[in-house]
Amino acid sequence: MSLLPFDDRDGSIWFDGALVPWRDAKIHVLTHALHYASSVFEGERVYDGRVFKLTEHSERLVNSARLLGFEIPYSVAEIDAATRQTVAAAGFADAYVRPVAWRGSEMMGVAAQASRIHLAIAVWQWPSYFSPEAKMAGIRLTWAPWRRPAPDSAPTASKASGLYMICTLSKHEAEAQGYQDAIMLDHRGHLAEATGANLFLVIDGALHTPAADCFLDGITRRTVIDLAKARGIPVVERHIPPEDLAKAQEVFLTGTAAEITPVSEIGEHRFTPGRVCETLVADYDALVRKG
Repeated sequence: MSLLPFDDRDGSIWFDGALVPWRDAKIHVLTHALHYASSVFEGERVYDGRVFKLTEHSERLVNSARLLGFEIPYSVAEIDAATRQTVAAAGFADAYVRPVAWRGSEMMGVAAQASRIHLAIAVWQWPSYFSPEAKMAGIRLTWAPWRRPAPDSAPTASKASGLYMICTLSKHEAEAQGYQDAIMLDHRGHLAEATGANLFLVIDGALHTPAADCFLDGITRRTVIDLAKARGIPVVERHIPPEDLAKAQEVFLTGTAAEITPVSEIGEHRFTPGRVCETLVADYDALVRKG
């Protein structure tokens, strides 16, 4: 497979207050975030030149940092403005945006209160998380070997880099087995989410989704809940045991990268993307491209 490395591209990255050449956006090897995961980030999408729900993402970035005990030295409004500047400089009509904030290299050890807080924003072209063919047919998922941690064992309401370590491990294992992703259980053994997207089940015409009390309550997740309610589709947020997959007629994932992605298989369970999936995919596409 031929890869275009992310450190060797043309363009600009917004870095600590100014656009810099892409290849010059570097940090030191002894940066605290690299060693102790003191980093938070967002994933955002640009549709027709506009970032969907930009301010909600910027607000969550700031709140995630606070949950990790640091303050980003820019306001939400300033982060919004910097994001728009970076998107305009990139010049892409449709793109992906990655803001990231982290503790720097002033202190090396578990404690790093005096470390400088950095912020960078990068924009690149990134199509749907799954290929169009796989997405419309429904993707195949297996069971993740790791569980989402309890909220008293990790800052689970934050979009923190350290929380994704078990997601990477789970997705690598799933792909090695020929699946596209994996479903993670929570610390109690209930259905939680995929490695980078929230989970929805259609059961007898109602939309069921795991209660987001130990994993990220995604912005796309909330958007899809609102779209379903606008269509008169009942929405139930609850703790869902794995055996309830046998009751589901349709299953799909949601996320900024995944958008709305139907699922055809989870372990021994099979699903056929149908009316609810098709309706919400169409409604979501219309919403994100609304002028």
